[in-house]
Amino acid sequence: MKVHDFGEKNNPIILLLPGTCCHWKDNFKSVIPLLARDFRVLCVSYDGFEEGEQTEFPTMIEETNKIEAYISENCGGSIRAAYGCSLGGSFVGLMAARQNVHMDYGILGSSDLDQASAFAAKLQTNMLLPIMYPLIRDGRFKSSFLQKKLEKRVAQMGRYGEAFMEMFGGARPYVTERSCKNQFYSDLITPLPKRIHVPGTEIHVFYALKMGGKYRVRYEQHFEHPVIHEHDLRHEELLVCYPQQWTELVRQIAMGEKAHEIL
Repeated sequence: MKVHDFGEKNNPIILLLPGTCCHWKDNFKSVIPLLARDFRVLCVSYDGFEEGEQTEFPTMIEETNKIEAYISENCGGSIRAAYGCSLGGSFVGLMAARQNVHMDYGILGSSDLDQASAFAAKLQTNMLLPIMYPLIRDGRFKSSFLQKKLEKRVAQMGRYGEAFMEMFGGARPYVTERSCKNQFYSDLITPLPKRIHVPGTEIHVFYALKMGGKYRVRYEQHFEHPVIHEHDLRHEELLVCYPQQWTELVRQIAMGEKAHEIL
């Protein structure tokens, strides 16, 4: 695991956690320079997803241990805020629940918080990975039929489709299938406690309404008093299509200001 560091060392710290099988830079490249004006930005690159490292993603708990150890050793055990994109929101939830480090504000970005039994998770992983892994390794599906379907779908979604694929990242031949499998499977089977409440920590959720109503239920199940920011958008559309507005909302939250409508 590697942590990429931006901004002035004495500024409040915000930790960025990428989504499933995403590359850290592609995930946050549009917002890191904007955040770095006011914050020291630490962007995590998970084991198995950092070029130049001979590592593989282990489990969610092992990776959480490493993230917490970094915060303890390099940030005095406390940060101003953490933003988790999609799967990254699971890390935010785990850190809040474990209370090994402190964050004033934890922000989940369109996180689905899917959980499953070991059997169901293994079944889902074994069905999905043979299809998805070539897209991660080569930047395209192995099946020409699937690749054409993807290109058509991306074109139909317009700006969001193109921006989402850019966030996901291009060809990454250094990422192993086992890293992808471990990350996907481990996220499904790692339990996130219910009704998480930590004095001194506010949990915020960027809720993309077009994902569906079941996700609000999950946010309210897992967190005692989540501050839910509703946007009539798709999964992480605020981040990938409206970086200025996303940054302003994150800034308002992390500075303890009243958040205003941004779209």
